Amino acid sequence: MRRTALPILAALVVATCAPASTATPGAPANTLVWGGCPGDAAVPGLECATVEVPLDYRDPGGRKIGIAISRLAAADPRKRRGVLLTNSGGPGSPGLVYPAVLKLYRLPPSVQDAYDVIGMDPRGVGYSSPVTCGLEPEQATLTANIPEYALTPADVAERAERMAETAGRCGSSATASVLPHITTANTARDVDRVRQALGERKISYLGISYGTYLGAVYATLFPERTDRVVLDSALGPGGPDVEASRGFGRGFEDRFPDFAEFVAARPEYGLGTTPAEVEATYSELAAELDAAPRPDGFDGRRFRHVTLEKLYLDAWLPELAEIWRAVRGGQPLPPPSAGPPATDPVDNPVASQLAVMCNDSDWPESVAAYQRDVEADRVRHPKFGAAAANIRPCAFWPWEPTEPPVRITGKGPANVLVVQNLRDPSTPLAGARELRNAFGERARMVTADQGGHLAYLYLGNKCLNDTTTDFLATGRLPHDDVACAAERGGR
Repeated sequence: MRRTALPILAALVVATCAPASTATPGAPANTLVWGGCPGDAAVPGLECATVEVPLDYRDPGGRKIGIAISRLAAADPRKRRGVLLTNSGGPGSPGLVYPAVLKLYRLPPSVQDAYDVIGMDPRGVGYSSPVTCGLEPEQATLTANIPEYALTPADVAERAERMAETAGRCGSSATASVLPHITTANTARDVDRVRQALGERKISYLGISYGTYLGAVYATLFPERTDRVVLDSALGPGGPDVEASRGFGRGFEDRFPDFAEFVAARPEYGLGTTPAEVEATYSELAAELDAAPRPDGFDGRRFRHVTLEKLYLDAWLPELAEIWRAVRGGQPLPPPSAGPPATDPVDNPVASQLAVMCNDSDWPESVAAYQRDVEADRVRHPKFGAAAANIRPCAFWPWEPTEPPVRITGKGPANVLVVQNLRDPSTPLAGARELRNAFGERARMVTADQGGHLAYLYLGNKCLNDTTTDFLATGRLPHDDVACAAERGGR
């Protein structure tokens, strides 16, 4: 669900790009005028445009907002069959540069030839009428994504006070009139306006992480307008709701054995020579840092969060082991990896993420309910459950949802492929299976015996990659669900 390596890669891509040019101003609504991409989305090969959509689809003639889209044109126009609309996750992540990221990750020629790959900043994000909650940088950092690990019920109560203040700031922000309309269902409706503006009868779709839920909602609301739909590293059919938040506890438990085996095979780290010893080291270091944080402020909460963050990719496991070794030896922590580029306003990713999460479903409002969930998940998922179940600003959100959640069903053509690692720390396998089951015979699922967040193109499992590419290129949905063995090599 959360942002991963993609913004980091995007930062590397845009760092070498020329300054942006601007699209032609004054174009009529829904008449696309392609031009240069703005700011940090000015990547060679991409062109951008803006689609005008209603802020509130219940009032289609009312206030309008702009949705920024990008296009990486099909590599061979003679083989072009349509468009592949993409979403890079979040919620709250910009997507204009994502087509270039896919190309950098070697999106196969059979797919690049077949589609114009379309990126999109979802409503409220980046260059698409960005929202803000007016948060200071420290507030945004403490609010974003996954709550702090709660050591006691008092920690939950203390966080609740801060989250109530955050929600209040959203309610009085400069974009308070826009925030209630930042929902997955409205973004799916925007996608269909983009389809119309592109002049396409149908669209294909590739979404990762939270983008799987957006794709599932679009495929449910507009089933006959979908061509081929790939959902990579899938949220459950409830989307980014309270249960998805608690899913981080399960995902951590699913993924941690991969890191334990990695460390146990490398005794030079001094963190244990068996997976059980490595697991014991995790508990010991967390407890020590809970009792006595380091002079640099690195405490047990941060230790647990950093561990989860670095479980996202196998490439980050050596860095995580070095962090653990520094903590155990009382040494300076290694310098952090490069982060995503700064945004303006500073809290836009957080504000847009909160809007989607809090508007999509009705969250519990009782602090006592979160305290009970934290204690239950502390036992159920001891490594991280007491963080994942902690309270969020959604408990105090100033607005009620404007519509019920979209119920994902099997009504529609059989054209959905769910793609999943068996051990995903962010969107665990259990949720992906629920989504696949909600689609019924509309969907098939391909799993790979590997760990980490994101599967297609990123981890080199040839079986999974070939199955997904074949579906995008030919439309052939596997006859049955596919289970790919662990492997390394080819894309």
